[in-house]
Amino acid sequence: MFHVNSEVGALKQVILHEPGLDLERLTPSNKDELLFDDVVWVSRAQEEHRAFQQLLRDRGVTVHLLHDLLAETVKGDDAVAFVLDRILDERQPHLGALLARVTERVLTGMGPDELATHLLGGLNKRELLERAGERRQADGRSLGLALLADDDFILPPLPNSLFTRDTSCWVYDGVSVNPMRKTGRKRETVNYEAIYNFHPMFAGSGAYRWIDGEAMAPASIEGGDVEVIGNGTVLIGLGERTTPAGVELLARRLFRAGSAQRVIAVELPKARALMHLDTVMTMVDRDAFTLFAGLDRHALRSWTLTPGAHEAPDVTENKDLFAAIGTALGLDTVRVLQTEQDSYSSEREQWNDGCNLLAIAPGSVVAYEVNENSNRMLEENGIEVLRIRGDQLGRGRGGPRCMSCPIEREAV
Repeated sequence: MFHVNSEVGALKQVILHEPGLDLERLTPSNKDELLFDDVVWVSRAQEEHRAFQQLLRDRGVTVHLLHDLLAETVKGDDAVAFVLDRILDERQPHLGALLARVTERVLTGMGPDELATHLLGGLNKRELLERAGERRQADGRSLGLALLADDDFILPPLPNSLFTRDTSCWVYDGVSVNPMRKTGRKRETVNYEAIYNFHPMFAGSGAYRWIDGEAMAPASIEGGDVEVIGNGTVLIGLGERTTPAGVELLARRLFRAGSAQRVIAVELPKARALMHLDTVMTMVDRDAFTLFAGLDRHALRSWTLTPGAHEAPDVTENKDLFAAIGTALGLDTVRVLQTEQDSYSSEREQWNDGCNLLAIAPGSVVAYEVNENSNRMLEENGIEVLRIRGDQLGRGRGGPRCMSCPIEREAV
């Protein structure tokens, strides 16, 4: 039922996360730790996100919301135990045995909807003690709790859950539940592991599990670096968040199952603004990619991984990235679309996710309206651009592709 066989084929089903308590708890003092560049006007971000949802629904895409999936998942005791066993380890520096036990009791006492809200939006000391009803006793015996101010978090919020692409990505007939590179995102992985293990929509799907969460840490891979370009080929960025070990592990498992025949890994500058491959390069049509104007297409180093005689894949450096992509896709030429603009405009539009486009069909993409030059260039090259507002949504440095996790997409 669930499969992603291309980057631009007809999009059928997708997971999104509507902003909620997680973004309400983003402040000037914690935004850096939580990987945002600014605080967010949450009600406006919700308006923008709902318009994004509606655009997809109007185009025939089934939208699943992360909070709803998680709430359905934690209706089961096994799922709750799975999550809490992983996020409430008493050895974690800020917990300890008593605080872990009290927190577990409070969370298990919540209904599914409230529990999902706090697994995404966090839990602070005040909320814990109001529900535990034992302020003096718990405060007195837990060193970790005694050191916390009332508004300090026991479970920090997960505002980057907005970017559903990164934590879980479907590659052909399986899903990779990704170990995240940054501390502020690691708990997201547990939520997705629970959903894919226990939600009735996924538990019996028979899909491969390419990567199973933190089991592969400290190697890391994030979905913003993974593009399923079709014809048995996967394109993966090697930048700030995805490691060579993560790429090789995913490649080996894809090859072992016969679900892919080659992986093309491309080196990216290791910079915040260019954190994932899809911040600088996305596929927009059967034969076309958009590329950040600040990158020289001929200078990008890349390697093709293919099944080896033993467990490790064979690795061959490519002379030209787009020639290698063309060969993999059986194309004579690949169109590389770059916006002609001055360096100031180019940098500004890349910062505003001008290349971070969600294809919903061949030659039809969703883009932030703010990137006027990039959108105009795409239209001049025959690409339909469906514009959405992203004044608030973009403050975490992620566009329409980042905010979407396709779980069913057709081949082209």
